[in-house]
Amino acid sequence: MQHAAEDHDDRPGDAPAREPAPSTPPRHSRRLSDKILIAFHHACDQGDYEVADQLLQVLEMMLRRRVLSPDLNRRRSMDALVAAHERLWYLRHPQDTPG
Repeated sequence: MQHAAEDHDDRPGDAPAREPAPSTPPRHSRRLSDKILIAFHHACDQGDYEVADQLLQVLEMMLRRRVLSPDLNRRRSMDALVAAHERLWYLRHPQDTPG
């Protein structure tokens, strides 16, 4: 078994390096709409409300063009969109924030 260890001496750790199959497309852990929503929140955190508004418009367009089926993901996406609009509105109108 010493011969197997010699094959991995130049790599950190003991695990062999894995190379993706050439014909397999890269796997993405999040939906594009989720990534856009994350970018929206990042823009809000940075105070770039114009970019945040544009990202919401893109997200709305994506949700409008989807097949109108009452599935759980669509409902969750719509709820997130409404919450995002509320966040942007309150960021632009801090004097109207309840509390």
